[in-house]
Amino acid sequence: MTEHIELDPSLIAIRHYLHAHPERSFKEFDTSIYLADQLREHGVEILDNPLPTGVVGLIRGEGGPGPRVALRADIDGLPIVENTGLDFASVNKGVMHGCGHDLHMTGLLGAAFWLAAHRDRFAGSIKILFQPSEETGQGAQAMMDAGLLDDVDAVIGTHNNPNYAPGRIAVGTEPMMAGCVRFQVTLHAEGTHAGYPHKGTGPIEAMASMILELQTIVSRNISALDPLVFSITEVHGGRVWNVVPAEAGFQGTVRYFHKEDSLLAERRFRSIVGHTAEAFDITADVEWDDFQDPVVSDAALALPVAGDVHDYASLEPIRPSMAGEDFCEFAKTTRCVFAFIGSNGEPGCADWHSPRFVGLDESLPTFVNFYVNAALRVGRELA
Repeated sequence: MTEHIELDPSLIAIRHYLHAHPERSFKEFDTSIYLADQLREHGVEILDNPLPTGVVGLIRGEGGPGPRVALRADIDGLPIVENTGLDFASVNKGVMHGCGHDLHMTGLLGAAFWLAAHRDRFAGSIKILFQPSEETGQGAQAMMDAGLLDDVDAVIGTHNNPNYAPGRIAVGTEPMMAGCVRFQVTLHAEGTHAGYPHKGTGPIEAMASMILELQTIVSRNISALDPLVFSITEVHGGRVWNVVPAEAGFQGTVRYFHKEDSLLAERRFRSIVGHTAEAFDITADVEWDDFQDPVVSDAALALPVAGDVHDYASLEPIRPSMAGEDFCEFAKTTRCVFAFIGSNGEPGCADWHSPRFVGLDESLPTFVNFYVNAALRVGRELA
């Protein structure tokens, strides 16, 4: 019952245009206009969207009443200077589709074009969600807060993955993208002259001790079989060579796939920071923001979707990514299916967020076929 959709050559030109004109999160104004125009030209109804950017479309099936399935693609670019050498490289200085969202948008457009032309193939309706601001982790929640998911029975999303070749899809029941924590520590001490350190309680040594001790959270508390990443990415303290500062701090991230690991990491983090600060006779403020859950598909929907993949692509094992994805927010209110779509696969190819990241046009047919077939399958399963 799967569909086999040939690539519409116009999609390559669309992809090249989108890649060359990236826009930052919540500033995707021209991108949104372009996407809406493309949908209208193919008979897709455009719904009201209270957000400043993003596009919501609706395709009503002719097969009678049925569920409403949403298809989602993210649309924002990154603050990166592109260094790919592509003849359709970004013309917007300092902004690049370095995460492949141009592929996501084009694949969803292609699916919307096909579904609008084949309304007799499905019952119910299919909602098209072009989501802004995925890179900030705020776009999905903004769409939910605006009520754009209230009438949706399930939502399907994708992310290109350069570690898989075009024509390959990974979808299933295992965690796919990591939960994300952002932490920040501010240390408060007694500043003093650098020649008289004994008259103060400078925070630099305390911060150094904390950073070293915090590295043991993973190595001495988490099973080697459970992936967890702890990274300190920024440190600061002092501005003058002859003054011991009164304040210092650091921030970073934790990535995880199991909630119990995140909770354990937080307990150990707060304990290490608190006890080390006490030992150095200073105080510490800790901010721990566990703001994004792992992306995990609904098993009852993902398994039949995966079962269809063999008919139009190669089904691959899931290789989880420690990157985060705010698609996880949708799972709080509805059922979700998420897939990796191969976008490169060449040895040594650049990964997401690199100025040298290159997603291949050859991946577009796989995006279109997955969106369409997953939408049809999920609609039948829900019915």
